[in-house]
This record gives sequence, structure tokens and C-alpha cells, in this order.
Amino acid sequence: MTLINKVNLMEEDCNYNFNVNPLEEKIATDTLERYSGSTVQDFQPYLLLTNFPRYVRQFANDRNLPILEGSMFSVAHSPEEKVSILDFKIGSAAAALIIDLCAFLPIRAALLLGMCGGLRKHHKIGDYFVPVAGIRGEGTSDFYFPQEVPSMANFLVQKCVSNVLDRQNSTYHIGITHTTNKRFWEFNENFKSRLEKTRPQAIEMECATLFMASYYHKLPLGALLLISDLPLGKDGVKTKQSSEKVYQEYTIDHVDKGVKIMLELDATLNHQAKGVFRGARRRFESPKVAISDS
Repeated sequence: MTLINKVNLMEEDCNYNFNVNPLEEKIATDTLERYSGSTVQDFQPYLLLTNFPRYVRQFANDRNLPILEGSMFSVAHSPEEKVSILDFKIGSAAAALIIDLCAFLPIRAALLLGMCGGLRKHHKIGDYFVPVAGIRGEGTSDFYFPQEVPSMANFLVQKCVSNVLDRQNSTYHIGITHTTNKRFWEFNENFKSRLEKTRPQAIEMECATLFMASYYHKLPLGALLLISDLPLGKDGVKTKQSSEKVYQEYTIDHVDKGVKIMLELDATLNHQAKGVFRGARRRFESPKVAISDS
């Protein structure tokens, strides 16, 4: 195929009707601005998602950046690194909301920096967990796909996660996480029995929803989780004191790894022959970038 033909094809793609509802897009971007206190234009191509205001503060303080706060989220933007970090709070409903809103922005990829409970005896607090999939125990993901559709992390994002962890000789585990919408489950014997039968390696409250919502919207998303507690072990349930210790010991490293993963993703995605965006989000593709990468 000649370069002229490639240009013509790209022009046809750019003129293609991607079936985006203008009203839905306007409401989504307005909502994101209201909830985050930030204009959508300030959001960078790579998005770190977290449940923790401390992570946003760590990111912002290290770079002397302002923290913007809206009615629900807090966010900081680093144009130099092309990375934004946003605290979307906790749970599957908030996870679904942030993906539904950010899908209307030209975000190339997203990564959850979250925490999880380790469910294996060899797990240690401070180890990292790289989820390849999530058991859909939260219910929210049913709005995107029927139950027979597996909730999978984006392979390319998780490959970059493991690359960074390997280079830094970090201890990490790969496996399946159970996503639940019940935060206080540790004393529920029926629930713990279900965990034994389904055999996940970790438990948390957002991954399955994030994976399903991002797959629906064709927004590449993965996760790097920190094992913060060992809830099935003796005295393993997280306490106020143990939680504070985890924050103090691991926040800097977790955030630093997230940024490094985003930078690796940027270098990786720039070599994608078909461009970065898929589906309706292809309207964000730069014709010049796609042609040069073809």
C-alpha cells in the first residue's frame, strides 16, 4: 500500500461517524469537571487511578504541582510526564463512574494504583500483586457485559507493569483477584467459604469493574496492587495502626512505580502500527502519528 493510499484511508477514518452521542459526551465532561475541579483539557494522556488522597499528595508534592478538588475527586496533572493522577474514592460504583467519564477524553491508557488483601500464605505485606483478571463479585460490571464475559486486565498494560517490577527486582505475584462490593467481609464465614471455593489470590473492591468498563469503552487499563493486609491469616485483618504503617512505608514506592509504568507505556504505544485508540475512541487518533507508525 502506498503512502497516498494510507493517507486516504486515514482521512476516511477521520471522517467516519463514530456514533458518539454529543449530549452524553457533554454531560460526561461536565460531570468530570464538576467532580474533579479540573478542566478536561488539563487531563494528560496517561491516567493513574487511586483510592487514596495520600497518593495524589505524594505525586503532587514531589513535583510541586497543585492539587485540584471537586465535589468528589481530587486530581493532579504533570504535563511534563504526560501523567495525571486521580483519587476516585472507593468501590465499584465509583470505579464504573470514573471510566464512564474518562472514556470521553483522549486518554491513551490508565493504571489503578490500589491495595488488596493477600489470600495466600506466602504473601507478605508490601509485596505487589499484578492481577490478570477479576472475579466479578461486585455486580456493577453486569451493566457492561453478561456474566459469561471474563473480566480481564489489558495485557499490554500489565506487561509494562511486570517489566518495571522486574527491572527493579520487586517482589510480586500474578493471579486472579476477587472484586467484592462488601467492604466488611472478614467475619462472614459464608463469604470466606466462597473465597476458598473460587480460589482467588487477592481481594479488593474495584478491579473487575474497572476491567469491564474499560474493555467496554476500549480504554486500555491495568492495575498494580499493593498487598496491604493478609485477611485470612491470624491477626491479619487490617487495623488503623497497620494501615498507617503501610502508607508510611510504601506510598512513595507505589506512586513512583506507577509513573515509571506510564512512561514505559508511552514508549510502547508509540510503536503501535494500528495507532493507539480503538472503536469510537479512534476519533482521538492523530493521522500523522498513525501514518508514521504504519
